[in-house]
Amino acid sequence: MDKGPFSVEWLAQSSRGGARELPGESRPEGSPEGSPLLTPPSLPAESPREREAAERPGHGAGPAGAAPGRPRTKFSAAQLRELERSFREQRYIGAGEKRRLAAVLNLSQSQIKTWFQNRRMKFKRQTQDAR
Repeated sequence: MDKGPFSVEWLAQSSRGGARELPGESRPEGSPEGSPLLTPPSLPAESPREREAAERPGHGAGPAGAAPGRPRTKFSAAQLRELERSFREQRYIGAGEKRRLAAVLNLSQSQIKTWFQNRRMKFKRQTQDAR
């Protein structure tokens, strides 16, 4: 089995200060085995998760300097109407309603759950500001 640049063995050795050199890496001339490398192992340009997120409709690139991770979901007007209607009926969504909304709106259950959490926080801020 071919061991990649971040195999368990490589990481274990690197944490003990005895990391092996990888192809494309070099140490300063005359430096001991445990000394830092001149060039760190290279990472793939784009992970499969990032490629998948970029291909998914309704997702755009985030603002420059944003935290890495999933791009922000841009909900359509129809999706927002249905989510708001459901929120007016009940602020806390049950498992059945979450599954139904996810199917109807073509969103994941995780996106529905997160939208409700964010909407409850918005509602809380609005009610506090009104006092």
